[in-house]
Amino acid sequence: MNSTAIVTITIAVIAVLGLGIVLTVARRSEVRGIGSLSRETRRKDRGIETPPQPSGREVESAAVDARSAARSAALAGSAELAPRQTAEVATWVAPDTEAIGVSRRQFFNRATVGLLSISLAGFGAASLAFLWKGASGGFGSKVTVGKVDDVVTQIRANKGFLYVPEARAWVTEYPKEALSKAKSVYSQQAPVLAGMEDGLIALHQKCPHLGCRVPTCASSQWFECPCHGSQYNRVGEKKGGPAPRGMDRFGVSTANGVFVIDTGAIFTGPAIGTNTTGQEAEGPHCVGLAGGH
Repeated sequence: MNSTAIVTITIAVIAVLGLGIVLTVARRSEVRGIGSLSRETRRKDRGIETPPQPSGREVESAAVDARSAARSAALAGSAELAPRQTAEVATWVAPDTEAIGVSRRQFFNRATVGLLSISLAGFGAASLAFLWKGASGGFGSKVTVGKVDDVVTQIRANKGFLYVPEARAWVTEYPKEALSKAKSVYSQQAPVLAGMEDGLIALHQKCPHLGCRVPTCASSQWFECPCHGSQYNRVGEKKGGPAPRGMDRFGVSTANGVFVIDTGAIFTGPAIGTNTTGQEAEGPHCVGLAGGH
């Protein structure tokens, strides 16, 4: 018997065995399905009746009835409700047409005008306060420096110059031997000449050229402007640089021996070439070189 026959016989045997197993399992299932009884049938056979179960609608209806009964009982036991009070109707008032008619643009326009007005008012008040200095003192009014003798002492202690910040002025001595020349040059400036006669002169700190503050030069004993090199002798007469004239000066008074500078009265400085004192540089210059006009 060859191998092919053996394989064929083996397959046939396996197929028969498998068919037998399938038939056996199916028969058992069929018998079990036909012969088994449900739980309710077995309970009935034993005489036990299953009570009927209520439906969901019936349960919900019973709950609603219970709540209604409880509410009715609560209302029956409580006091009667007070009647509702009716609110008074307010009288209608027509709105302000101007308030309703204000648009966003109008609001910003009015706000801008208001802020601008406030700013201008503040600027005007500040300007008036700055200009109205006669009563409050400071620059633009009369500034009391001190007794004439004390002022001269301070000038000499500061090597020929005294700065008065309240008056924005330099105070120096004017030599008495130069008064004859001074009277011919400053005859139209009586308050300035009066101070010279008492040996003092008050010069505005501002350079006549472009307004820079003019400092002193300790070595030359002149005023020398660092901005553009203008130079002036100790009494403010121009000696060099681009300035158009000498330093401007203030009117002064020495009543009762007290030196007062009137910063509200500014007199134009002397013309180029004026040199009433004849003072030349007493040492090296601090700025530039002395020379042309």
